Amino acid sequence: MDMKLELIPLPVTDVDRSKAFYVDAVGFGLDHDVEPGNGMRIVQLTPPGSACSIAFGVGMTRRDAAPVHGIHLVVDDIAAVRETLRSRGVDVGEIRDLGGVAYATFSDPDGNMWELQSLRGLNAR
Repeated sequence: MDMKLELIPLPVTDVDRSKAFYVDAVGFGLDHDVEPGNGMRIVQLTPPGSACSIAFGVGMTRRDAAPVHGIHLVVDDIAAVRETLRSRGVDVGEIRDLGGVAYATFSDPDGNMWELQSLRGLNAR
């Protein structure tokens, strides 16, 4: 039996601001931005090289939904990815090495928290 994680819905308050953050600053690819009717809007984005996407929009999540925390973006060179994101205006925290696995945290404008993770630690080059 296969179980594939392919979509993570995120609560956001401003769809256009979130779309700009994820596309322009973080570098996710835009898969869909559709309005199927009844006031709904669905924006789906995928990180480069990922099989799992995120989605947000209007009419998808509860207005009072708490932010999502701890979504991992696994990268080869955490220092290079961190610097790229910082150069695009993303506030990425310092790299922490936890016994050979490195992490750096950033949040979107609504407080959804992400972890950059490198299984190769700080010596990813």
